[in-house]
Amino acid sequence: MSDTSYDVIIIGAGAAGLMCALTAAQRARSVFVVDHANKAGKKILISGGGRCNFTNMYAEPSNYLSQNPHFCKSALKRYTQWDFIAMVDKAQLPWHEKKLGQLFSDEGSKAVLNLLLDECDNAGARIQLSTAVQHIEQNEQGFALSVQTDNANTTTLTCNSLVIATGAMSFPTMGATDFGHKVARQFGLSVTDTRPGLVPFTFDQNEKQQFADLSGVSVDSYIEVISADKNRNGQGFRENILFTHKGLSGPAVLQVSSYWRPGEVIQVCMLPDVDLAQVLKDTQQDNPKKHLHTVLQQHFPQRVVDCVCKDENLQQPLQQYKHADLQRIADRFQKWQFIPSGTEGYKKAEVTLGGVNTDDISSKTFEAKNVNGLYFIGEVLDVTGQLGGFNFQWAWASGHCAGQFV
Repeated sequence: MSDTSYDVIIIGAGAAGLMCALTAAQRARSVFVVDHANKAGKKILISGGGRCNFTNMYAEPSNYLSQNPHFCKSALKRYTQWDFIAMVDKAQLPWHEKKLGQLFSDEGSKAVLNLLLDECDNAGARIQLSTAVQHIEQNEQGFALSVQTDNANTTTLTCNSLVIATGAMSFPTMGATDFGHKVARQFGLSVTDTRPGLVPFTFDQNEKQQFADLSGVSVDSYIEVISADKNRNGQGFRENILFTHKGLSGPAVLQVSSYWRPGEVIQVCMLPDVDLAQVLKDTQQDNPKKHLHTVLQQHFPQRVVDCVCKDENLQQPLQQYKHADLQRIADRFQKWQFIPSGTEGYKKAEVTLGGVNTDDISSKTFEAKNVNGLYFIGEVLDVTGQLGGFNFQWAWASGHCAGQFV
């Protein structure tokens, strides 16, 4: 083949694209990866605070959202978290479990990216960065791509199999776009509704004022959606919440944001292992002269107590309060409900929910059902993982499985 003609061209040098490239190249396919960015794997490098939460020990289909919840099952079964862990171990990269099955690289995100790049290089996959795809068309031989490098040179590349591994709209500051969705539509595939996922909530103006003093404060909480849709009502997560100057963030908030719809109520239970109302009533009986404010400060930072109960009188001895008063105050902490004014959008979202409709894609090969030779993998598809390494596992699984067939 010429230096412009390949068996496989992959658009996107992220997690899914690199995994597909190394897998296909190991099958002796000629592979060319193009990416408009000036670095490969930019999202890999920033993931996990630079530590790369590269998979999760407990990854399974229930950790993923999609209009077709069955679509991800085949790939996740054929390439598991243990397969990627074996790849990391073979490269002698040390790792550790942080919590909840989340696995992180001891040597940082760059080590994981270098592992993928080394595997691509060893297998003979070629990667070209700072290269934008201007046009794609299908012909009798496969696909022809017009690409432009950063020095404005334009070249036509051809291939038998074309893989779209471009991700989606999250982190636009790193160049993320809806390019992959546009390609899908160009070839007649449908794209489900998209929105930011794993993203902080924003407060309305009143809540911003009420909680302004809590910016930077983190509290162990259980947070859930209160929805009129019984299929989603009560979807909740237990981890920390983090007050910000714009609203609410933290792991539990990011998790539940993927299940929330505008206008729905969010309920927060701070310190869910403690029945605060019962604690207050028991303390009232055992130590009635103890002040309510003092008791609350045993469980929450003073700033949290002051903000949550800004309009309550907490300076009296417990004996001055009725049980109904104690219950109402406890509910301020453990049944706090609010309706987010929105989210911080794609700029702060870790993933994009929705994407290329999986009804149009083979769950075995990741090839478009009605377009021979066209494949979609990773985040560009309507498959979104929860926080904690699940989206990387989807990238590895979908990339590997497509790499077996391109």
